[in-house]
Amino acid sequence: MQVNPLVASLKGRLIVSVQAYPGEPLRHPETMAQMAEACQQGGAAAIRCQGLSDIAAIKGRVQVPVIGLWKEGQDGVYITPTLRHAIACVNAGADVVAIDATDRPRPDGLTFRQTVDQLRQRCRTLVMADCMTMGDIRRAVECGVDLVSTTLSHNKPAIQTTLDEGPDLDLVRQAVGEFPDVPVVCEGHVHTPADAAAALEAGAWSVVVGTAITHPTSLTKWFCAAL
Repeated sequence: MQVNPLVASLKGRLIVSVQAYPGEPLRHPETMAQMAEACQQGGAAAIRCQGLSDIAAIKGRVQVPVIGLWKEGQDGVYITPTLRHAIACVNAGADVVAIDATDRPRPDGLTFRQTVDQLRQRCRTLVMADCMTMGDIRRAVECGVDLVSTTLSHNKPAIQTTLDEGPDLDLVRQAVGEFPDVPVVCEGHVHTPADAAAALEAGAWSVVVGTAITHPTSLTKWFCAAL
């Protein structure tokens, strides 16, 4: 496949996920924008963020690409669940839109392929497929997305992760082995620099780190548990 220049700029580099959960003190667009700018200063090649206000605030603060998504709910398809959500992310300023690539039912009744096709008909945007299984990755590749990611492979929210759970390197290796020309992003449970390096060694195009950089509540819990 032909790799878009923006995607090419992410090869071998770190993407930081800047998100806060409902009810948390940091859940404010300006706070997330400041966090994103700090991550950019640290060397992040792109920022992944959720919610229209956060996307807009972060896009206005950083120079690196913004991967946007819109979470709604916690069960089933909740990462950019409908075409409406995806278009809104583009309008808010996202350079790339992340979409759940599973075959689970979507609120608007569209399939993943229909969502991608109609999004591209209406907007000029890149698409990142958030996958749970190898089947999802195959589906996403068939739809011609720009990147596939292992985001959903652990099948639970990042806030529920523990320090001793690592990234799904087996899925990364399988995806890269089957689709060597497709940018495969490792996301989920990347808790240490060693985890990130291992993901690149497994063949990942780039690595997304969120909780271990931008979620102080989880970081504090890990330290408290160790004590």
